[in-house]
Amino acid sequence: MENKFEKLRLFFEKIKSITFWDRIFHWKSIRTLSYDAYEEFKEFCNLLNSVSHELEESKNNIAILKNNEDHFRLNIQSLKSDVEHLQEQIEERDREISTLSASVATKDEKIRQYDGTMNKQDSKIASLEVKIEGFNKKISDLEQELTVLKQIEYDRRIEHDKKVATLNKIQERIQDERNKEVEERQREQLHKIETMKESWAKHQDKVKSVIKNICRKYTIEYVDKVPFKGNPDNAIKICDEFVIFDAKSPASDDLESFPNYIKVQTESIKKYTKQDNVKKDIFLVIPSNSVEAIEQFSFNMGDYSVYIVTLDALEPIILSLRRIEDYEFVNELSPEERENICRIIGRFVHTTKRRVQIDNFFCREFLNTITKCDIDLPSEMKDGVLEYERSEKLNPSVEKRAKQISTKELQTDTKKIQKEAEAKGIIFPQSIQQDIKKLPLSGEEESENSQ
Repeated sequence: MENKFEKLRLFFEKIKSITFWDRIFHWKSIRTLSYDAYEEFKEFCNLLNSVSHELEESKNNIAILKNNEDHFRLNIQSLKSDVEHLQEQIEERDREISTLSASVATKDEKIRQYDGTMNKQDSKIASLEVKIEGFNKKISDLEQELTVLKQIEYDRRIEHDKKVATLNKIQERIQDERNKEVEERQREQLHKIETMKESWAKHQDKVKSVIKNICRKYTIEYVDKVPFKGNPDNAIKICDEFVIFDAKSPASDDLESFPNYIKVQTESIKKYTKQDNVKKDIFLVIPSNSVEAIEQFSFNMGDYSVYIVTLDALEPIILSLRRIEDYEFVNELSPEERENICRIIGRFVHTTKRRVQIDNFFCREFLNTITKCDIDLPSEMKDGVLEYERSEKLNPSVEKRAKQISTKELQTDTKKIQKEAEAKGIIFPQSIQQDIKKLPLSGEEESENSQ
């Protein structure tokens, strides 16, 4: 290192020992030496920057190694717990084996006892054989009686077969009548399905015809070819906006898949809403005989809304859209301004409903907690809880009719609450939150890769 920056060292030594005469007669050599020393100084600065960068990388590597060390320690602890669990299972198996061994010994003892019992049974069998001879004599007497009874039974069976044959004829006639009724019902059902399929096949043309008739009746502009990308089934122009009516019908007589098909179509028509002067309310017209399969008739897709309607509802819908032209205020607004007003109102409605939903959720949770307190707490603690409950009192701020609720005051109160929470350690400070957001979370990386 000393040899590498020799010129720099010589320059400083020369400067320290320079004299007045050297400044007058040898200044050129000093200046030349200063140039060389400056070049070495720049090289030294670059080297210093490189070393600093390597030092910073080393610090980062050390931090990564520490994190890996913590992770490995956690894995080792997990493996230790697994080993302990396996040892417990082995001990349990050993206990089961000892129990089975004892059971086998008990079974062997029972077998020896059964052998003694069988010897006793043999003597009993000999005495029973004597009794069997007596029973055989009785059996011969009973066989004679049985012959007489069989003849009587034969006569009864012949009579029974005649009656059964008569009943079978009656049953066959009734079954034929029922089969005819079933076939007739099946023909009616098939005719109904064919009629539905025929109406579904002509649904698109029928929707177009109905919309054109309504436009002619009320002098509304029907657009045969839209001036933007895409080819919707029907489009009308109201207040310089294109309103889209797409005809959708089931592909088969199976209506169970029709709701999923409608849900997919609500996503695919997003291409129309991206165009200029296209109303953000899209209408999907379905056949009237398929309404029973639909459970949801409106879809809020964020930037646009989709409504499921039938042919009967087209005329009142188009007339309600046409009434927009009767308002002078709306005529003064651009389509984008009208859409912004609707979006803000929709956001207020959604926020209100969401707040009601959250309040209902916490209301149920609080009621469940109170019920658990009544059930789980000991009786001596319940009295103390009841006493503290009576002493507590909540006084929210009173609303005055003439006083407006200030947004700035609400924001100031919110900031105060956040600072108090941070001071008590309930919420992370902003600096820590920013550091956490900078961390490369595995879940976010996976979601970005999937996108």
